[in-house]
Amino acid sequence: MAGMIEVKGLTKFYGSYPAIEDLNFEVKKGEILGFLGPNAAGKTTTMRIITGFMPPTEGTATVAGYDVVGRSLEVRRKTGYLPETVPLYTDMTVESYLNFMGTLRGMNPKRIKTRIGDVVGICRLGDYRRSIIGKLSKGFRQRVGIAQAILHEPEVLVLDEPTIGIDPIQVVETRSLIQDVGREHTVILSSHILPEVSMVCQRVVIIHEGQIVAEDSPKNLAERLQGAERLQVEIRGPEEQVTNALRRIRGVVDVSISVSGGPDEDARSTYFVQANKGLDLRGTISRLVVSNGWNLLTIQLVSMSLEEIFLKLTTNEELGE
Repeated sequence: MAGMIEVKGLTKFYGSYPAIEDLNFEVKKGEILGFLGPNAAGKTTTMRIITGFMPPTEGTATVAGYDVVGRSLEVRRKTGYLPETVPLYTDMTVESYLNFMGTLRGMNPKRIKTRIGDVVGICRLGDYRRSIIGKLSKGFRQRVGIAQAILHEPEVLVLDEPTIGIDPIQVVETRSLIQDVGREHTVILSSHILPEVSMVCQRVVIIHEGQIVAEDSPKNLAERLQGAERLQVEIRGPEEQVTNALRRIRGVVDVSISVSGGPDEDARSTYFVQANKGLDLRGTISRLVVSNGWNLLTIQLVSMSLEEIFLKLTTNEELGE
């Protein structure tokens, strides 16, 4: 089955500088894909090409089977786009702005009226329908931007840094909104904010210096990159003795303390124990703690966070086998 978005060999030069080079990926129907990378990695350039705002230098991109260059109008009808800077007319009310955007898209007036009611409900803008956009907080302006992006019922939604510059409460609300919208649309979400992607997206494409360095689910990426098994262990006991005892266990590569409780006998500290890959030391550690008269409070296997994956892939470290 073909992807709803297909990118093949996509390259864009600004003069002699390649902003992106030979990108290849696809987004399946109904999927929320995270397009992740540091600033200036090429995310916005890719989003602009996919949405038909600029042509590539080389390669192709299709949306719902339509080429973004040769069938640009069809692509725009199929696509809702929220750019990094939301294109709002701040002297309009929310309702008049959405009506204007629907007219620009050639929607039937009756359909516009119905859809405004729908998107105002979806984006939780009911109390602000007749408010002047310029008087809204940035978080609510983002909601208006998402509302205009889904007004014409596109099959694909492209969101470029949708939570940048808004406060933490509004970030949580916007993430929830994106997840709700994602039930009805194929979504590609560009971001350099790691929690954004890990909480919303089923799969990630990581781009660095204009090239894709990884593509998979966060869980699978962690398994590929993690060179050792990691245990998080919470122990009540003298910190120095516990640390030294853990380090002496055969197969332990490293021990670090995440939360320090101090040197006292009753100190409660959290240790991260790295062991050789494939080695599960939970039983060994449990017996060690009990035999020394310390208290084992928790022990669990942990995988790499998306932040650790991201840093490993964007600091020129080799991909683990």
